[in-house]
Amino acid sequence: MKEITLVRHGQANSEAKDEESYDWLSDLGHQQAEWLGEYLRGHPGFDRIVSGTMRRQIQTAKGLNVSALPHDHDARLNELDYFGLSTALRDDHGVPFPETHESFAAHVPQVIDVWRAGRLRPVVESYEHFRSRIFAAASDAAEQSERPLLVTSTGVIATLTAMALGLDTTAKSKIFLSISHTSLHRFALRGGELHLMQFGATPHLDTPQRLASRTFI
Repeated sequence: MKEITLVRHGQANSEAKDEESYDWLSDLGHQQAEWLGEYLRGHPGFDRIVSGTMRRQIQTAKGLNVSALPHDHDARLNELDYFGLSTALRDDHGVPFPETHESFAAHVPQVIDVWRAGRLRPVVESYEHFRSRIFAAASDAAEQSERPLLVTSTGVIATLTAMALGLDTTAKSKIFLSISHTSLHRFALRGGELHLMQFGATPHLDTPQRLASRTFI
């Protein structure tokens, strides 16, 4: 049995309307990564960090890597193209981009359902390709080191969780919205199958002084 642990990046620019604007950690996002690094230094065990190639993922990996572990990059851990999918959903189906956090929560399941059904223009990465690439990235990381820590994004974590538990897209959408920044998620790989061992741990934020620093959007 091989184990991998995934961590969501720190809080990014939640007011952004495009990927370039979003792909920067906020001041709190940097702090969340540093707090997680302090926690991990006191609880050693990981031997390697693998992050996606998005700016927010790399910034998070650098911020938490206080133990100077080897840090590799794998673009297969990059997030789904939410802004691209949202633009296609607007152009192809007339669904507007969300303007509030509340409308975002309603927008996510619409995006995922239409994407999974293949009803978006083909220039956007297919749903099945996304699932295949993130599972391959997780499997390869498990084979290449004993205790890898993978720094990625909520869509990746939600999809792997849904795959492990056999959940439909409605449940996956709820998971998507329930993954806090810099939370930890542990999986086991047995015989080519993924098993969820731990979901959503935030030991570095579970103090009265830091509860307000737990964020989701």
